[in-house]
Amino acid sequence: MNRFFVNPSQINDSLQEILIEGEDVKHISKVLRLAEGDKVEVCDGIAYEYIGKINIINKDQIVLSIEKKDEITTESPVKVILYQGIPKSTKMDLIIQKTTEMGIHAIQPVITDRTVVQFHNEKDKVKKTERWQKIAEEAAKQSKRGIIPQVHNPITYKEALFQSQHNQLNIMAYELEKAKGLKAILSAENSSVKELGIWVGPEGGYTEEEVNLAVSNGTLPITLGPRILRTETAGFALLSMIMYEIGDLGGY
Repeated sequence: MNRFFVNPSQINDSLQEILIEGEDVKHISKVLRLAEGDKVEVCDGIAYEYIGKINIINKDQIVLSIEKKDEITTESPVKVILYQGIPKSTKMDLIIQKTTEMGIHAIQPVITDRTVVQFHNEKDKVKKTERWQKIAEEAAKQSKRGIIPQVHNPITYKEALFQSQHNQLNIMAYELEKAKGLKAILSAENSSVKELGIWVGPEGGYTEEEVNLAVSNGTLPITLGPRILRTETAGFALLSMIMYEIGDLGGY
Protein backbone atom coordinates (compact mmCIF):
# COMPACT_ATOMS: atom_id res chain seq x y z
CA MET A 1 0.00 0.00 0.00
CA ASN A 2 1.41 3.40 -0.97
CA ARG A 3 2.30 5.83 1.82
CA PHE A 4 1.89 9.62 1.80
CA PHE A 5 2.68 12.36 4.31
CA VAL A 6 0.31 15.21 5.17
CA ASN A 7 0.26 18.06 7.67
CA PRO A 8 -1.87 17.39 10.76
CA SER A 9 -4.08 20.30 9.64
CA GLN A 10 -5.16 18.19 6.65
CA ILE A 11 -6.63 15.56 8.96
CA ASN A 12 -10.16 16.08 10.27
CA ASP A 13 -10.81 13.52 13.00
CA SER A 14 -14.33 14.75 13.66
CA LEU A 15 -15.35 14.21 10.02
CA GLN A 16 -13.06 11.17 9.72
CA GLU A 17 -11.51 12.68 6.57
CA ILE A 18 -8.03 13.40 5.23
CA LEU A 19 -7.33 15.95 2.53
CA ILE A 20 -4.41 15.34 0.16
CA GLU A 21 -3.12 18.28 -1.87
CA GLY A 22 -0.11 19.32 -3.97
CA GLU A 23 2.15 16.99 -5.97
CA ASP A 24 0.74 13.86 -4.33
CA VAL A 25 -2.60 14.43 -6.08
CA LYS A 26 -1.00 14.02 -9.49
CA HIS A 27 1.07 11.07 -8.31
CA ILE A 28 -1.97 9.23 -6.96
CA SER A 29 -4.28 9.92 -9.89
CA LYS A 30 -1.92 10.04 -12.90
CA VAL A 31 1.10 7.92 -11.97
CA LEU A 32 -0.38 5.27 -9.68
CA ARG A 33 -3.77 5.55 -11.40
CA LEU A 34 -5.66 4.93 -8.17
CA ALA A 35 -9.41 5.47 -8.21
CA GLU A 36 -12.28 6.04 -5.81
CA GLY A 37 -12.49 3.10 -3.44
CA ASP A 38 -8.76 2.39 -3.44
CA LYS A 39 -6.84 2.63 -0.17
CA VAL A 40 -3.60 4.39 0.78
CA GLU A 41 -1.53 4.87 3.92
CA VAL A 42 -1.23 8.40 5.29
CA CYS A 43 1.11 9.63 8.01
CA ASP A 44 0.99 12.96 9.87
CA GLY A 45 4.77 12.90 10.38
CA ILE A 46 4.40 13.32 14.14
CA ALA A 47 2.41 10.68 15.98
CA TYR A 48 -0.20 8.87 13.88
CA GLU A 49 -0.60 6.87 10.69
CA TYR A 50 -3.85 6.09 8.90
CA ILE A 51 -5.42 3.89 6.28
CA GLY A 52 -7.73 5.94 4.14
CA LYS A 53 -10.14 5.08 1.35
CA ILE A 54 -10.34 7.44 -1.61
CA ASN A 55 -13.76 9.08 -1.73
CA ILE A 56 -13.21 12.03 -4.06
CA ILE A 57 -10.56 12.71 -6.71
CA ASN A 58 -10.36 15.99 -8.57
CA LYS A 59 -7.65 18.10 -10.16
CA ASP A 60 -6.47 19.85 -7.00
CA GLN A 61 -7.25 17.53 -4.13
CA ILE A 62 -8.16 14.06 -2.97
CA VAL A 63 -10.49 13.34 -0.05
CA LEU A 64 -10.01 10.16 1.96
CA SER A 65 -12.26 8.62 4.56
CA ILE A 66 -10.36 7.32 7.58
CA GLU A 67 -10.72 3.56 8.02
CA LYS A 68 -7.97 2.98 10.59
CA LYS A 69 -5.79 5.09 12.90
CA ASP A 70 -2.71 3.85 14.76
CA GLU A 71 0.22 5.32 16.62
CA ILE A 72 3.49 5.41 14.68
CA THR A 73 5.67 2.44 15.63
CA THR A 74 8.37 2.55 12.94
CA GLU A 75 10.63 5.17 14.55
CA SER A 76 13.76 4.46 16.58
CA PRO A 77 13.77 5.26 20.32
CA VAL A 78 17.04 7.16 19.70
CA LYS A 79 17.12 10.32 17.58
CA VAL A 80 20.29 10.06 15.50
CA ILE A 81 21.50 13.16 13.66
CA LEU A 82 24.07 12.71 10.89
CA TYR A 83 26.65 15.50 10.51
CA GLN A 84 27.90 14.69 7.03
CA GLY A 85 30.91 16.33 5.43
CA ILE A 86 29.55 17.18 1.97
CA PRO A 87 31.00 14.82 -0.66
CA LYS A 88 31.43 15.29 -4.39
CA SER A 89 29.00 14.42 -7.18
CA THR A 90 25.75 12.68 -6.23
CA LYS A 91 27.12 10.79 -3.22
CA MET A 92 25.03 12.95 -0.88
CA ASP A 93 21.89 11.68 -2.64
CA LEU A 94 22.83 8.09 -1.77
CA ILE A 95 23.74 8.99 1.82
CA ILE A 96 20.38 10.70 2.38
CA GLN A 97 18.41 7.90 0.77
CA LYS A 98 20.02 5.03 2.65
CA THR A 99 20.28 6.66 6.07
CA THR A 100 16.61 7.65 5.79
CA GLU A 101 15.73 4.01 5.11
CA MET A 102 17.78 3.01 8.18
CA GLY A 103 16.02 5.44 10.54
CA ILE A 104 18.08 8.66 10.69
CA HIS A 105 16.25 11.48 12.46
CA ALA A 106 17.91 14.43 10.72
CA ILE A 107 20.83 15.19 8.41
CA GLN A 108 23.10 18.22 8.71
CA PRO A 109 25.37 18.76 5.68
CA VAL A 110 28.69 20.22 6.87
CA ILE A 111 31.28 22.26 4.98
CA THR A 112 34.68 21.04 6.22
CA ASP A 113 38.27 21.96 5.33
CA ARG A 114 38.37 19.14 2.76
CA THR A 115 34.94 19.73 1.26
CA VAL A 116 35.34 20.20 -2.49
CA VAL A 117 31.76 21.19 -3.32
CA GLN A 118 31.32 24.94 -3.69
CA PHE A 119 28.13 26.92 -3.07
CA HIS A 120 27.83 30.16 -5.04
CA ASN A 121 25.47 31.83 -2.57
CA GLU A 122 22.72 31.14 -0.01
CA LYS A 123 20.20 30.59 -2.80
CA ASP A 124 22.37 27.80 -4.18
CA LYS A 125 22.45 26.15 -0.73
CA VAL A 126 18.68 26.37 -0.41
CA LYS A 127 18.15 24.91 -3.89
CA LYS A 128 20.39 21.91 -3.16
CA THR A 129 18.77 21.39 0.24
CA GLU A 130 15.28 21.37 -1.29
CA ARG A 131 16.42 18.64 -3.69
CA TRP A 132 17.97 16.63 -0.86
CA GLN A 133 14.80 17.02 1.20
CA LYS A 134 12.77 15.58 -1.67
CA ILE A 135 15.08 12.54 -1.74
CA ALA A 136 14.50 12.07 2.01
CA GLU A 137 10.75 12.31 1.52
CA GLU A 138 10.68 9.66 -1.21
CA ALA A 139 12.88 7.34 0.85
CA ALA A 140 10.66 7.86 3.90
CA LYS A 141 7.59 6.90 1.89
CA GLN A 142 9.24 3.80 0.48
CA SER A 143 10.57 2.59 3.83
CA LYS A 144 7.32 3.25 5.75
CA ARG A 145 8.89 5.83 8.03
CA GLY A 146 6.76 7.69 10.54
CA ILE A 147 8.55 10.97 9.88
CA ILE A 148 10.44 12.60 7.03
CA PRO A 149 14.00 13.30 8.26
CA GLN A 150 14.84 17.00 8.08
CA VAL A 151 17.77 17.82 5.77
CA HIS A 152 19.15 21.16 6.95
CA ASN A 153 20.92 23.82 4.92
CA PRO A 154 24.71 23.33 4.75
CA ILE A 155 26.68 25.08 7.50
CA THR A 156 30.35 25.40 8.45
CA TYR A 157 32.15 22.87 10.61
CA LYS A 158 32.37 25.26 13.58
CA GLU A 159 28.67 26.10 13.27
CA ALA A 160 27.85 22.39 13.26
CA LEU A 161 29.95 21.77 16.36
CA PHE A 162 28.13 24.55 18.18
CA GLN A 163 24.74 23.23 17.03
CA SER A 164 25.59 19.68 18.11
CA GLN A 165 26.01 20.68 21.76
CA HIS A 166 22.31 19.98 22.38
CA ASN A 167 22.91 16.26 21.69
CA GLN A 168 23.51 14.01 24.67
CA LEU A 169 26.40 12.34 22.86
CA ASN A 170 28.45 13.01 19.71
CA ILE A 171 30.70 10.42 18.08
CA MET A 172 33.05 10.84 15.12
CA ALA A 173 34.19 8.15 12.70
CA TYR A 174 37.96 8.70 12.55
CA GLU A 175 40.36 6.43 10.70
CA LEU A 176 43.30 7.14 13.05
CA GLU A 177 41.38 6.09 16.16
CA LYS A 178 42.35 2.48 16.93
CA ALA A 179 41.07 1.78 20.44
CA LYS A 180 37.57 3.11 21.14
CA GLY A 181 34.71 1.34 19.40
CA LEU A 182 30.98 2.00 19.25
CA LYS A 183 29.89 -1.00 21.33
CA ALA A 184 31.94 -0.01 24.35
CA ILE A 185 30.71 3.58 24.24
CA LEU A 186 27.01 2.66 23.97
CA SER A 187 27.05 -0.24 26.43
CA ALA A 188 28.37 1.73 29.37
CA GLU A 189 27.37 5.15 30.69
CA ASN A 190 25.75 6.13 27.39
CA SER A 191 23.26 3.25 27.19
CA SER A 192 20.30 5.57 27.90
CA VAL A 193 21.21 8.24 25.32
CA LYS A 194 18.17 9.47 23.35
CA GLU A 195 19.81 12.12 21.14
CA LEU A 196 22.99 11.09 19.37
CA GLY A 197 25.09 12.94 16.79
CA ILE A 198 27.26 10.95 14.37
CA TRP A 199 30.02 12.68 12.41
CA VAL A 200 31.39 11.57 9.04
CA GLY A 201 33.96 13.50 7.03
CA PRO A 202 34.03 14.05 3.25
CA GLU A 203 36.49 12.38 0.88
CA GLY A 204 39.88 12.66 2.55
CA GLY A 205 38.37 12.70 6.04
CA TYR A 206 38.86 15.33 8.71
CA THR A 207 42.01 17.33 9.31
CA GLU A 208 43.86 16.86 12.58
CA GLU A 209 42.81 20.36 13.62
CA GLU A 210 39.14 19.53 13.02
CA VAL A 211 39.39 16.36 15.10
CA ASN A 212 41.11 18.19 17.95
CA LEU A 213 38.44 20.89 17.89
CA ALA A 214 35.69 18.25 17.99
CA VAL A 215 37.34 16.49 20.93
CA SER A 216 37.66 19.77 22.82
CA ASN A 217 33.89 20.16 22.36
CA GLY A 218 33.19 16.72 23.83
CA THR A 219 32.91 14.66 20.64
CA LEU A 220 34.30 11.12 20.90
CA PRO A 221 36.37 9.73 17.99
CA ILE A 222 35.71 6.04 17.33
CA THR A 223 37.01 3.35 15.02
CA LEU A 224 34.78 1.54 12.53
CA GLY A 225 37.21 -1.35 12.27
CA PRO A 226 40.40 -2.17 10.38
CA ARG A 227 39.11 -1.19 6.94
CA ILE A 228 38.73 2.37 5.67
CA LEU A 229 35.18 3.08 4.52
CA ARG A 230 34.18 5.59 1.87
CA THR A 231 32.30 8.66 3.04
CA GLU A 232 29.09 7.40 1.41
CA THR A 233 29.45 4.08 3.27
CA ALA A 234 30.59 5.22 6.71
CA GLY A 235 27.38 6.95 7.83
CA PHE A 236 25.22 4.06 6.72
CA ALA A 237 27.49 1.52 8.42
CA LEU A 238 27.67 3.51 11.66
CA LEU A 239 23.91 4.03 11.75
CA SER A 240 23.33 0.31 11.16
CA MET A 241 25.60 -0.52 14.10
CA ILE A 242 23.77 1.93 16.35
CA MET A 243 20.33 0.63 15.39
CA TYR A 244 21.42 -2.94 16.02
CA GLU A 245 23.06 -2.11 19.34
CA ILE A 246 19.94 -0.36 20.71
CA GLY A 247 17.67 -3.18 19.56
CA ASP A 248 16.02 -1.40 16.63
CA LEU A 249 17.19 -4.09 14.15
CA GLY A 250 16.49 -7.11 16.30
CA GLY A 251 19.59 -6.84 18.47
CA TYR A 252 18.24 -8.18 21.76
